[in-house]
Parts: sequence; structure tokens; C-alpha cells
Amino acid sequence: MQTLRLNKTTLWERLPEFLLCVAVLLPATPSQAQTLLSTSASNEQPAARLAADWLNRVHLAAQQQNYEGVFLYQRGTSVQSSRIAHYATRTEGEFEQIESLDGKPRKMLRHNDDLYTFVPERRLCVVEKRQNKDVFPALLMAGGEPVLATYEPKLLGRDRVAGTESQIIELTPKDAYRYAYRLWVDVKTGLLLRTQTLDANGQVLEQLSFSQIRIGVPTDKAAIVNGMRNTAGWTVVRTPVQPVDMKALGWQVSPVVPGFRLIRELRRPMAARDAGDPPIPVDQMVYSDGLAAVSIFIEPVEKNTRKEGAGNSGATHVLVKRQGDFWITLLGEVPQAALQQFASAIEYKPPR
Repeated sequence: MQTLRLNKTTLWERLPEFLLCVAVLLPATPSQAQTLLSTSASNEQPAARLAADWLNRVHLAAQQQNYEGVFLYQRGTSVQSSRIAHYATRTEGEFEQIESLDGKPRKMLRHNDDLYTFVPERRLCVVEKRQNKDVFPALLMAGGEPVLATYEPKLLGRDRVAGTESQIIELTPKDAYRYAYRLWVDVKTGLLLRTQTLDANGQVLEQLSFSQIRIGVPTDKAAIVNGMRNTAGWTVVRTPVQPVDMKALGWQVSPVVPGFRLIRELRRPMAARDAGDPPIPVDQMVYSDGLAAVSIFIEPVEKNTRKEGAGNSGATHVLVKRQGDFWITLLGEVPQAALQQFASAIEYKPPR
């Protein structure tokens, strides 16, 4: 099998899930002051409950807190920074703006699940419904209890991130199908301030961390609202994403990797190789264990030039296989063993 080399992607290529629709998308050393709070077997249960409480706070804080700041995404020698502003209102829900500070300018504006991505060099605005709800600092797709079914928690000592006191939580996987995580959580609000993805040897593969943060700022949604309304002079592309029943189409993934459950099935268009040809339908299944996610993309072989192979960039692995008349691409921030396990469980029987 050929080794695939992933291009260096920016954080902006990883945030939205219209990666296949438009071709424009988008580890600091742990504190020396870490002190294990629970080491004896008798304290394991209280530690797990405390960790679950912290994770539940993380899950809610990203949605309910007002915050403004700058965060860094680090992978190897690559560092990219973005500015974020998030406002939560009682009557209108969430408003958010994320703007790239390095490389080509990008800006994402969001009101609840309505997502606008602006690409200035092409005067392009892509409008879609948000699919990923775990983008930093949200992190979690669910509360703490489901996560702790497949990760062993450890509560470590206090540290400071961007001048803010934080509690350190380490989540160690119970099998070889996922990575470990180390989280820094604001002790006052529960907002996630830093997250590291660790391999089996404890080496940091990726890190997201605030370098500047203000929590509890007044709501200032005007710029976000106006930006989403004023798209004159921009080419507005609305990506048609629709739910799909993969089982009815003949696809089945069983058994899945322990702890992962199916959370989404959808169909999206991918631009054809020749500009005059209609878009190619791509079906996607997304599995999650609450922290890590695996996407399975299925597209027809016809008019697609691909090669089988596997590759990785940081914590993200990819596996491409051909199965009959279809290309299957598996993508996720999990070890390659997890993708192989998923790939071996994919079955297709043409519907009658």
C-alpha cells in the first residue's frame, strides 16, 4: 500500500466539514508542577466523578460563556494563530467569530448552527449548517460520562494558561484505538484553555492553547450579525448537505471500534475534476467516542483518480481503499490501527 503524504493543513482546513466541497478550506511542554491528586485505588472512584464534573463544565462553558482571545494551533514546527470572540445570549443563542492571524486571511462567523466562511482572495462566502460542535474550546461532543467509558482520568495539579489558573486533567485511552489527551481547564468557569493530544509514548502530537483570553466580557454581537447580513460583492455558495440512510444504500459498518458510536450520516457534493461536469455525491458517516472522531467518506470510482494508501500529519491519519465501484476514505485524529479496524468492518450489499 502506498504511503500518502498529507499536505500541511491550517486550522481553517480542519474546522468546517465542507473540505470535500470547496478546495479553499480549511506542543508545549507540560507543567513541571503537575501533582497527582488521586493515586490510591480507594480514590479512583472519586477521581473519576471529579473528572466527569470537570468535563461536563468544559462542555457547557464553551457554549454559555462570553470570551475573547487568541489561540495557537501547534503541530510539529507549525504554529498558526487565530482570534476568537464568542457571545452567549439568553434569547438568541450563540454568536461566534474566528479569524485567522497567519497565512491567508480567513474569517468564520456563526449564529448557532448557521456558519459563514469568508475567503477574501476569492471574494467567496460559503454558507452551511455547522456539523462539528467540538471545535476548540468546545472539544467535547458530549458530557463527561460517555468519555470516561473509554478513557481513564487523572486529576493533576494546578497551572496557569494565559494568566488564568487552570486545573489539569489527563485522559488516558483504555485501548490502542485512540490517543491520550491532557486538558487545562479554567477553575472559575470551566472553559478549556489548552488541550494536548499525546501518542502512546507521551509525546505531544498537537496542541491548541489560548495565548490571550478574557472571560466574561460584555456581549458584542453587532459585527457578527452585520457580517452575516452584508455579503454584497461576495460570491455566496450554499453547500447542500442532506441526511442520508447509509444502511438503506447498502452500507454497514459492524462491528465498530469499542466506544465509538455513529453520530451523523450525510451526503455532500464534491466538485468534479472537469469544471463542466456536475458535482460528485459523497456520502459521509461520522463516528465519535466523545473526544475523537472518525469520518468515512464514500464516493463512486467513476471520474475519480485516487490511489490506495495511508498517511498521517500530526495526530490526523488517513486511509484510502477501493471497494468495488467505490473509493472509501477514512479520516480521523486517531491511530492508524483505528482506521484499519473501521475499514475491515465496512460491508456493502447493493440494495434490491
